[in-house]
Formats: sequence, structure tokens, C-alpha cells
Amino acid sequence: MSYHSLIFDLDGTLTNPLTGIVRCMNYALSSHDHQVKSEQEIRPYIGPPLEVALSDLSGSTDEAHIKELVTTYRERYGELGYSENVVYDGIYELLDTLQGQGFRMGVCTSKFEKYAIKVLEEFKLSKYFTFVSGSGAYGTTKSDQLRDLLDAKVALDSSLMIGDRYIDLTSAHSVGLRCAGVLWGYGSLEELTAEEPTFIAESPTQLSATIIKNSQ
Repeated sequence: MSYHSLIFDLDGTLTNPLTGIVRCMNYALSSHDHQVKSEQEIRPYIGPPLEVALSDLSGSTDEAHIKELVTTYRERYGELGYSENVVYDGIYELLDTLQGQGFRMGVCTSKFEKYAIKVLEEFKLSKYFTFVSGSGAYGTTKSDQLRDLLDAKVALDSSLMIGDRYIDLTSAHSVGLRCAGVLWGYGSLEELTAEEPTFIAESPTQLSATIIKNSQ
């Protein structure tokens, strides 16, 4: 079971974005006269597309207004929010190990692509990745992004998608990719198990060991 590419989610998988996301969500909400939300209320929306999160948190279904909220969110994120991430313990060691074993790696995130690149550069993670796929046009889904990677032969169908939320796993399944769940992010064991991933890892060390074992 060799992998053409290992495709990592960003938020909740490589970095913990909680502080920046909470502050940016509330900046967007308050700037448009919506009530700010607690960290507990915002946490479940780390992972799914920004449009979904801001629609639910604001209670608005007006597409034009949701676009305004997204734009305002990104104003703060591009200036401050991206730098408020924290790299999870063990991630540098994980990536060093996999890179040393010759694995080809990339990132696929629902985050706006230019901001994903800023996060990777800010925390000296970009050197590990051959490609970065982030959202672009309004309404782009992670399934769309993975399909584009496959269509362009940037990744082949023997690749593995790795993420902490159901959206990572369902998106992989929708385009015929294998997937792995990780438990140090924002998805529960129950959430990930329900999507029937190839395997679930409790730690970065277990993730690297399982990937290497499965590739032998």
C-alpha cells in the first residue's frame, strides 16, 4: 500500500488555529452588527468551509451578506490571524521523518490559499510540501480541490488524505482517495470513525509509524 502523495489538512492537523479563528470570527461578526460568540460556540466550525461557519454563526442565509462576512474575516486573518496559529507538538518531527523516508507531501485546506501559504511560511513548514491547495472562488469545497489535484495529476488516486474532521474524510471518499483521521485536532473519535477512514492515529508518532508500515 504505497502512497503517491500524503495530503495534509492544515487547521487542526498541522497547526492549532483556535486563537486566530475565534478572534477573526468575532471581528467579522461584530463588524456587521452580529453578536460575538464564545470559543465553545466557534470550536465546532474549525475545519468546514468559512462560508458555512459564518452563515451558521451569524444566522444569515443571504449569500451577499455571507460574502461580506468572509471578506471581513479575511481582513483580520491576513493581517494578524495567520500568525496566531500554534504548531502541534510532534509535527516537525513527523514531517522530518516522512520527508526523510522519501514521502511526497502536500497540503489541501479550506483556508484561502494565499493565507495557507502564509501560515506555512510563518512557521517554517513550507519546506516539507510539494504543493498547496487552498480555497479560491466562493463556494469551493474540499472535494473540488482534491478533484482538481487529481485532474491535474498533481496527486494520483493512490494518495492519502490526512485530517482531523469529517470533511477531510468525506471529501477524500468522494473522489476515491484513501484517508486517515487524526485525534489531536477538533474531530472526535466518533466523528472520524463514522467516516470509515483507512486508519485513525492518536499522535503524530503513531501517524508516521502507520504510514511507513503501510508503505512497506
